[in-house]
Amino acid sequence: MTQPGEAPRPHIPLQDRLRRLLDGPAALDKRALLGTLYAEVTRRETLAYAAGWNDALATARRGPRRDGDA
Repeated sequence: MTQPGEAPRPHIPLQDRLRRLLDGPAALDKRALLGTLYAEVTRRETLAYAAGWNDALATARRGPRRDGDA
């Protein structure tokens, strides 16, 4: 889910993204590195949270589940 005017980013596994940040060409000081890591983890948590809400809303729209539907 993207905000208006925000282009979707390609999915890069968190391990790969962290490796790129740590091994990147520009050395970051500790404060900058922690800030970058915090922003990356927060962004991924927000996307996961939104996906969970989307799943819950889709389930709720399907209506109540009856015991015989399993």
